[in-house]
Parts: sequence; C-alpha cells; structure tokens
Amino acid sequence: MEKMEESVESLRWRGVLLNSMDHTPQRLHLLLVTTATTLWSLPVSMAASVTPVGCGSNVGSLYYSLCDLSAVWGIVLESLAAAGVMASIILLIVLLASMPFITDKNRRSSMGLHACFLFCTMGLFCLTFSFIVGKDFATCASRRFLFGVLFSGCFACLLMQCVRLNLLARRGNRGPRAWVLCLGALGLWLVEVVINTEWLIITVVRNPPNDTGTALGTAADVPCNIINQDFVMALIYVLNLLLAVVVASLPTLCGKHKQRHQEGAFILVTGLLSVFIWVAWITMYVWGNERTGGPSWDDPTLAIALVSNAWVFLVLYTIPDICSLTREEEGGAPGFGEDPNRGVGYENILREQGAQNMFMENKAFSMDEPSSAGTVQEMSHIPRASTNNSYAAHSEGSILSGNGLHKIPQW
Repeated sequence: MEKMEESVESLRWRGVLLNSMDHTPQRLHLLLVTTATTLWSLPVSMAASVTPVGCGSNVGSLYYSLCDLSAVWGIVLESLAAAGVMASIILLIVLLASMPFITDKNRRSSMGLHACFLFCTMGLFCLTFSFIVGKDFATCASRRFLFGVLFSGCFACLLMQCVRLNLLARRGNRGPRAWVLCLGALGLWLVEVVINTEWLIITVVRNPPNDTGTALGTAADVPCNIINQDFVMALIYVLNLLLAVVVASLPTLCGKHKQRHQEGAFILVTGLLSVFIWVAWITMYVWGNERTGGPSWDDPTLAIALVSNAWVFLVLYTIPDICSLTREEEGGAPGFGEDPNRGVGYENILREQGAQNMFMENKAFSMDEPSSAGTVQEMSHIPRASTNNSYAAHSEGSILSGNGLHKIPQW
C-alpha cells in the first residue's frame, strides 16, 4: 500500500510539472510582448515631455507654437499680429485726434464707420493668436465664432462707405447722417452674429464638453475637429458681403469729385485683394491641405489669411483714408454753424487776430467822426462859387491819416 501511494504521488507531481512546462511558452510570450511595448512607448513619452527649443520649462504645451524655434511660422505670424495690433491702436488714436480738424460734415459723418472698422481689424490680429496656440474647447469656440463675425464687421463698414459715396454722387453734397451709416453697418453685422451663434450652439449642445475641456465621445467630437467644408459653408454670408463691397465700389469711380474717386478706388483695391486672399485660403483649406501637408497645415493657413487680410485693410484703406480726412473736399459743404472760409489750426488764430485789429481800427475811426463833422459844417457856410472853385484844391489837399480820411482846407 505504501508503495502504491508513493507511485500515485510521483505521478501527480509529474503531471503538475508537465502542465507547467506546457504554459511556459505562453507566459514567456506575454512577458516579451509587455516588455517590447514598454520599450517602444518610452521614446515617444520622452519626446512628448521634452520642451521645444526656445520655450521655457514653465510654458504649457498648448503654447509651444508661440516660442518653438522649429515651428517658424508661429513666431513670424505672432510678430506680424502684434505689430498689427499696435498699428491699429495708433491709427485709432490719430483718427480720434483729427476729429476737431475735420470741417466737412460729409467726412465727419463717416468717423463712426472708420472707428468700427479699426476695432474689427484689431480683432482679426488678436484672433490670429488663437490659431497659433494649441487646440482646446475655448480656442476652438473662439475660432469658429469670431472668424466670420470680425470679417463681417470689416466688410459691413466698407459696404456702408460705398453706400455713402454713391449717395453723395447722386444727391450732390447731401450725404447720409452718421447714425444712419452706423445703424446700417450694425444691421449687416448682426446677421453674421446670429448665424454663427446658432451654428455654435447647435454643435456644442450636440457634443457638450466634460470637465476636462474636451467633448464627450471620441476625438472627432471636439469642436475644433469639424469638417473643413462646414467651416467654409458657415462663411457664405461673409463672402456675399465681400462681393457686395466690390460691386458697390465700382459706381464710386464715376463722378466729378476727385477725392471721392480716390476713396472709392481704395475700397475697390482692398476688396479685390481680399477676394484673392479668400480664394487662396479656401482652396488650400478645402483641397490643398489634404494633398500636401494634411490637417497640420489647417491652422497656419487660417492664421496667414487673417494676418494678410488685416494688413491689407490697414495699408490699402485705413492709412490713405485717414491721411485725407483733414483735406478740404472739392465742393464739400461746411458743417452746421461753421464759417465756409474757416481754416484749420494757426490759420484760424491769425484770422481772429486780424479781425480784432480791424475792430480796433474801426472803433478809433468812429471816435474821430465828430471832428470831421465840424469841418463839414464849417465848409457848408462857404459861398457856393468859392466852394466850386476850390474843389480841386480840396481834392489835392486830402491826406490819409492813420485812422481815416481827413480833408484839410487849403485857402
């Protein structure tokens, strides 16, 4: 019995040993796969944690494009956008400072449109930073909403400027009032605001964000990862405004006022270059990037479009128009209660001093009138014949004093 028990125990241990030997290859395979996966992901994690050249260790990964020297496009566009913001602020200060020197009421009525145009242009430069930094829910929402809203504000102001010039050409010197122009631009701008608000609310409510700032679901549900064609389709109203600016600026070139021709020509050139920029970036954004650089080129494409078009607005329209604001328009009507011969600056001071001197001379002349009246009374007692004979002598003996003309009798 004891031998049988020993044999059974030995057989059981042999079975356990054989089973362990059968599962050893599987365990070794699992161990090798885990080790290989860890070693493969190690360089990727190390590369992700490495700070780019030019960025500090305390800079978040969302803002690497602002300081990464390997991504030159971000630094270049950042510099151009910052310079554009400063230029817009300076031009706005110059515009406000030149208001007291504008004598033409038709030009003064367009000051509100110029100020709104500069604010929207400054917003385009600021929005460029949203396309340079990384993607999160806040930047994606601002990109989708403000891109069309800011461009529609610029094109609405340009369109109302064209309307003002066309009305001046038809009515002569009776242009629309300032509040009418601003109200028209506001109405055109609010249409795009409503369109973008509705589009953003529908898409965000469909894919609401969670606590981490990303949308629920897969990565395709993030608001930034929308189809490029949908982004362009949301800008159809802005494209219509741009086309309206180009068409409305053509009649402004007809007329007899040279300065109005120049202003209309600036608007036309600005509109044509804007059309070229929009055709270029839409082509790259919808078709070109898929065949060349892929989705990584989408943000640089939109950022370049923002900066280039904003600088076109400043250089080709705002700067020339501000330089000609204080220039007297041909046939321009003076403002209410203004002197048509009123000058600007030191010219007014010199004219006022001249008027005061003339007033003092007239006052001194009026004080000398009694003496001259007594002389006339004395001459009235002279006989008529002698008076006629001495007329020539009186004429020759008249002299001009400092305060008036005095006749000295010469007997």
